[in-house]
Amino acid sequence: MLEELKEEAIVKKVGGRFKLSTLIQKRLVQLNQGSRALVHVDTHDKMAIVLQEIMQDKIFLNMQNEVMTLDDYAAYAEGPDLSSMDL
Repeated sequence: MLEELKEEAIVKKVGGRFKLSTLIQKRLVQLNQGSRALVHVDTHDKMAIVLQEIMQDKIFLNMQNEVMTLDDYAAYAEGPDLSSMDL
C-alpha cells in the first residue's frame, strides 16, 4: 500500500506532494464520516482504499482544494437544472 506513495506516478497524477497529502487527508475524513468507497478492494484499510481511488481516477481535488468524484464533476459541469424554473 505505501509503495504507491513512494512512486512518482501518484504524485504527478494529483499534481504534487502537497495536493496528494491534502487529497488523502480530506478523503480519509469523508470515509470516516460514512462516505462509501468508490472502489472494490479486499480490505478495510481506509488508506489503501483512498490510494486505489486516486490510482483509478475516482477522486481528485478541484480548484478550491475540495475532494470531487467524477459524478460530482459531471453534475457540476452540467450546471443547474433550469427546465423546471419559470423564466
